[in-house]
Amino acid sequence: MAKKKQIELTIEEKLQNALVPKEEQPYKIPNNWCWTRLEFLSNIINGDRGKNYPSKKDYVKSGVPFITAGNIEKNNTLNKEKLNYILEDKYNILRSGKIVKDDILYCLRGTLGKNAIIDFEFKGAIASSLCIVRLLNKINKKYIYLCLNSMLIEHQMIEFNNGTAQPNLSAESLKRYKIPLPPIDEQQRIVNRIESLFTKLDKAKELIENTLAQFEQNKMAILHKAFTGELTVKWRKENNIDLSSWQNYQLKDICEKITDGTHQTPKYTDDGGYIFLSSKNVKSGKIDWKNIKYIPKDLHDILYERIAPQRDDILLAKNGTTGVAAIVDRDIIFDIYVSLALLRVNKKYILPMFLLYVIGSPRIKNYFDSNLKGIGVPNLHLKYIREATISVPTIEEQQEIVNILDNLLAKYNKIKNLEQQLEKIELLKKAILAKAFRGELGTNNPDEESAENLLKEILAEK
Repeated sequence: MAKKKQIELTIEEKLQNALVPKEEQPYKIPNNWCWTRLEFLSNIINGDRGKNYPSKKDYVKSGVPFITAGNIEKNNTLNKEKLNYILEDKYNILRSGKIVKDDILYCLRGTLGKNAIIDFEFKGAIASSLCIVRLLNKINKKYIYLCLNSMLIEHQMIEFNNGTAQPNLSAESLKRYKIPLPPIDEQQRIVNRIESLFTKLDKAKELIENTLAQFEQNKMAILHKAFTGELTVKWRKENNIDLSSWQNYQLKDICEKITDGTHQTPKYTDDGGYIFLSSKNVKSGKIDWKNIKYIPKDLHDILYERIAPQRDDILLAKNGTTGVAAIVDRDIIFDIYVSLALLRVNKKYILPMFLLYVIGSPRIKNYFDSNLKGIGVPNLHLKYIREATISVPTIEEQQEIVNILDNLLAKYNKIKNLEQQLEKIELLKKAILAKAFRGELGTNNPDEESAENLLKEILAEK
């Protein structure tokens, strides 16, 4: 039976299919812009899913790069140092997913929406966790790249996410993304304006990061001096005490309790219950009591009988941000997850604040880091916490060290407030992108030809 001949649509009919109906448009844009979908501005290309798809056994030391989602950093750059490679012969038989300059690589699984633009000559292929957004002629590549990193797309990505345990998008979902399309000259002006503003923000960010790095370096130097006796040389001389008064102990010998929280993932309760802390609640030196979860009474009764946290206990992150510790600074009833270890000192030997500072010192930090176990999420076993060896002076000298460190680090902690400025910079970038794709950067020329005419030209060539 002969196939039915496909009816060729007129350019006006194609245009109407490509335009987003008014009732589906996310928000109002300038009159000479139009709403369309990504599928009409690009080709969306998946990696080869067939029998030719490379597996780990196909990886070689050098050859053609084979890019996975893990090769794209959070700052949307391609990490070239950790690429996998396949042989040229393997690359040549791939049916799709081959990369060319100006392609945008877009993550479909895991960290959804993570992306990178290939703005240099490149030969490679993508894994199934990625797809290629290959933009058509007459479209500014950087404009679409920046749009894909805006909150407009993030909201649509959440809507299209069809994953369960693992976040998941399909290439078909990506095609349906709604894109605000300005005239071609306006696209370039928007790119120029965003890049100019981002350059200034990135310079401010670099200055802040350098200041924080210097702070951390100075802090580590002070802590090193504190726990080698250098910081209290004058005090010992005034008190006629020798450095030989310092004794080495393993933590298990000077702590009354070293344990961890429950290995059971609890069912949380929304209204009331008992406070339940994890490593996410432990910041450097302090506990975040605001962003907490709660567990029901029956589970609390079981946990509290074994752990019973109390004021002056030290909570140490065993996984996630391993080695970060905080002191319990209030009388409050709570329970902890296995990601935290609890250390309760024997105050005959050591002061709680002294131990907290020791845990943050370079030597103990290096010891913990060198004994991390596990793949993916590093874990610090209780065994290595218990066996950590520290030098302990007299209680009087410990108090002197704590006093000195409190005074010195209080000044540095003011600098740590700069971290909030880094968060503000990221929020400013999001605000700039939001304005850009609403036509609110002050760059639009209302007298320019409507973007609908540009879209017609694109559709005529597609």
